Amino acid sequence: METFGFIMIILVASILQTSTGFGFSILATPFLLLIFEPAEAIQINLLLSLVISSALILKIRKDIDFGMLKRFIAGSALGLPIGMGIFMLIDINSLKLAVSLIILVLTVMLVLTFRISQNKNRDLLVGGFSGLLTTSIGMPGPPLLLYFSGTHTQKEKLRGTTLVFYLFVYLVSLIIQVIFAGTNKTIWVSSLWALPMVLAGMHLGQRLFKRINQKAFRIFTYIILLITGIYLLIESMGTYLMLP
Repeated sequence: METFGFIMIILVASILQTSTGFGFSILATPFLLLIFEPAEAIQINLLLSLVISSALILKIRKDIDFGMLKRFIAGSALGLPIGMGIFMLIDINSLKLAVSLIILVLTVMLVLTFRISQNKNRDLLVGGFSGLLTTSIGMPGPPLLLYFSGTHTQKEKLRGTTLVFYLFVYLVSLIIQVIFAGTNKTIWVSSLWALPMVLAGMHLGQRLFKRINQKAFRIFTYIILLITGIYLLIESMGTYLMLP
């Protein structure tokens, strides 16, 4: 049952990542945490996300906002080590609870047509939060997704810029994770077994991207954010309720 669950998680997450530019970590990480230890789930997520971003780089290069990309990377340079410190020192369930509440509140604001304007300082801030969440819980997507949704960014620009940013942030995060948290055979063997599902998901995701319009894309974004926020909230609260 765990094997089937793992296959379905990777397949659906790969489809989302390829078609939207943000789906893999948001969907995969919470469910991988049900099967693997935290460090294992995060590193499997990082490895497979790297595969997807690397494979798509040539297809999406024309959609990249390089100015924004540079600011995201600069911001993440500060957020990545902070996130690793959180992973090593602070209760992860408390972080999950805080992240879930932030995601849910901001998503409701977006649904109620709250909008923000994009500027350089906000690019840096979003990149920082994204880097922090990558090394701490393996989920860089929520800050970027909330930001792009709030600024009504076109789906092509969103996908292109986030995928290339992930290529950087996932690689650095993986190196940091391996150095400070270690790695093991389970992570690399599981990632290898998942590759066929990743490739199948990429093929289906590319076809879906061509068919989805901007309005449907935005609604889909809100649904993914709400599901992620609710799942993290339930998971973190459930852990607290089981404590003696």
